[in-house]
Amino acid sequence: MTTRTYTVPGISCDHCKVAIEREVGVLTDVDSVVVDIGAKTVRIEGNATEDAVRSAIDEAGYDVETVN
Repeated sequence: MTTRTYTVPGISCDHCKVAIEREVGVLTDVDSVVVDIGAKTVRIEGNATEDAVRSAIDEAGYDVETVN
């Protein structure tokens, strides 16, 4: 299992958190997704591809700045 953290500068509230968690959470091979509003990060655990995760975050209406 892989853990990646995405920096998403547009995260600012609970609505952002819920939207991203909903879109990313339905992906195959995502075991958990945690959005930290204060840090503006999305932590993903699982084997989903980076492209799939980026697309899901984009579908929720947000841009990924960096991945760690």
